[in-house]
Amino acid sequence: MEKIKVVVAGPRGRMGTEAVKLVMNTEEYELVGAIDYKNNGLKLSDVGFHSADAPIFTDIEECFNTVKPDVLVDLTTPEFGMYHAKTALLHGVRPVVGTTGFSDDQLKELERLCDDQKRGCIIAPNFALGAVLMMKFARLAGRYFQDVEIIELHHDQKLDAPSGTALKTAQMIAEERDYKEQGHPNEKETLSGARGANYEGMHIHSVRLPGLIAHQQVMFGSSGQTLSIRHDSYNRESFMSGVKLAVDSVMKLNVFVYGLENIIE
Repeated sequence: MEKIKVVVAGPRGRMGTEAVKLVMNTEEYELVGAIDYKNNGLKLSDVGFHSADAPIFTDIEECFNTVKPDVLVDLTTPEFGMYHAKTALLHGVRPVVGTTGFSDDQLKELERLCDDQKRGCIIAPNFALGAVLMMKFARLAGRYFQDVEIIELHHDQKLDAPSGTALKTAQMIAEERDYKEQGHPNEKETLSGARGANYEGMHIHSVRLPGLIAHQQVMFGSSGQTLSIRHDSYNRESFMSGVKLAVDSVMKLNVFVYGLENIIE
């Protein structure tokens, strides 16, 4: 069987490092290159990845033209992730992007580009399969509970708030939940922001602390009962099963997919 040729963008980041290891340790994958803002012309083995001979490029177009990958795994930032995904699609490369913080307009632009190029693209707010199941369970619960609050907790170096997972969770719940502005109708914040962000009447709270990785709790309440659905990632390796699922799946797709819940059984 022909191997899937993969390029990793952001290989020196904590998620990128795990992605490089995943590709190197998966028999059906071939790591053909990496995209980094420095170390152009070096090999991954020169920057700490032993036995990884894949070249590093700072220019994404040069990378694609040189190594001709099948899939781009991008774990950078929203600004670079958007540019990388668009460039990949225009070069016939299928992007798998784990960066969060894309606007609705950016997502629609990528969807249009996928339709034009007839190439698959997966944007995943969270690659942890447990987190994806948490979102699916929360959507189901949204049919029966109108009152819900989302608390997401991440490390203090995370740039966007709320997290992409929290926002995606709220969007999925809103698909099933009848709209309701929660809390007392005369409720007043004595300190601005105390009730968190408001999405369709639901409240989202973001916690940022050193020592955390990625955690989320969805709390539902009704008369006499509460339901809590929680997921915790304790290391970046927890996200790699989802990265592998996305790489395998995107090779069979010619459409845009936002969220692994759309491809998980």
